[in-house]
Amino acid sequence: MKTNRRKFISTAVAGGLAATMPLSSNGRTISSPVAESIKGKYKKLDEILQQPVFKNELFNSPVIIETLELLRFGRSFLCRVRSKDGAVGMSVGHGSQLSALYPIFTNLLQPFFIDKDARDLDLLLEKVYVYKLNFRLSGLALGAPLAAIEFAILDMMGQISGKSIGQLIGDIYHPDVEVYQATEYREKSVEESMELIKRDVAEYNAQAVKIKVGGLMYMTDDINAVGPPGRTEEIIPLVRKTFGDKMVLYADSNGFYSVEEAIRVGRLLEEYNYQFFEEPVLFDWYEETKMVTDALTIPVAGGEQEYSLHGFRWLVANDGLDIVQPDTNYFGGMIRSMKVALMANAFGKKCTPHMSGGDLGFLYMMHFVSALPNALHHHEFKGFNTGTEYECETSPLQSINGKVKVPTGPGLGVELDPDFVKKHKVVKG
Repeated sequence: MKTNRRKFISTAVAGGLAATMPLSSNGRTISSPVAESIKGKYKKLDEILQQPVFKNELFNSPVIIETLELLRFGRSFLCRVRSKDGAVGMSVGHGSQLSALYPIFTNLLQPFFIDKDARDLDLLLEKVYVYKLNFRLSGLALGAPLAAIEFAILDMMGQISGKSIGQLIGDIYHPDVEVYQATEYREKSVEESMELIKRDVAEYNAQAVKIKVGGLMYMTDDINAVGPPGRTEEIIPLVRKTFGDKMVLYADSNGFYSVEEAIRVGRLLEEYNYQFFEEPVLFDWYEETKMVTDALTIPVAGGEQEYSLHGFRWLVANDGLDIVQPDTNYFGGMIRSMKVALMANAFGKKCTPHMSGGDLGFLYMMHFVSALPNALHHHEFKGFNTGTEYECETSPLQSINGKVKVPTGPGLGVELDPDFVKKHKVVKG
């Protein structure tokens, strides 16, 4: 739990770097201790961003990408990459997103990677944003198809080296991942919500749970604008009473509140010992997020919707967040997400990834967390339900007292069922 840095809100907090660099009488900026401190933070963060994440030193010879394919069967998408030496990697894409975004894969991403050396993965993930001016699509539109490509390349490189994905992007700190049960149900009554939350917690014997408060990005001061009246004030203490003091509790408003309402609800969460407050205001309201963070003792988390490394850089340097939450699917893969985690780690902040539901999101989350030096205690989990057919020899992939063993096989550590793969057809154009 962080210390309470400020108990007041003012527009001065929102000034960022510009506000910390006062002007002289001739209009030029002059140095100050605060300005120098911010400059030092940015210098440190820029050094981190320049460091490669992918361990290309594991590979002595070039790994030239010969083919890169997107395969589809209904709403199921697979990415398959093959090197000129015959190595193959596969990933399971974010089906609900790729159903709309697959043309970005085939037209704007796929051509870039052909004939490239996969050992240069860090650099490729930077240059692809410039290729065909892809940076104009920054966000989930580019991130989801790019993540499918990165996951497949990491799987291929894991097959070549005999290393798990986690070992390719860092050291293994967490061979087992403790999960928190992510629940929804904000539109239901408190009684209905509690029955469903208790069901979900019991199914996986979860030791931590996250609830929804407020509405969903309605940008209103009225916390009861969505869902039954009084739900938030009633469910926050009731969840604590129901599960007891030992249960770790988190809360997520999905950017619903104004600054004033977020602070009010945050203090209620503090009263009942919740461990973080996720997205208290809209995700790209950086200054407002910092205002909430400064006003509360409960750690503020965010990053699910963030699409920019530079945005995370600001949030870390200016203490806008206490906990960063990049989504490896939405943010374009594990390497970009690891850069966010390492920036946070440099200033004593934690990382817990947002986990996209469906497909094999839980598996990619686990590999990412396995290599996190600054992982939070628990990580988002929405169950093992998936339409993907696979086998895993190195982990039962079961939640035992809220803990799941990370597969240790090469690459993703699972084998996709060949018959399942055959159902998919190559996507053209």
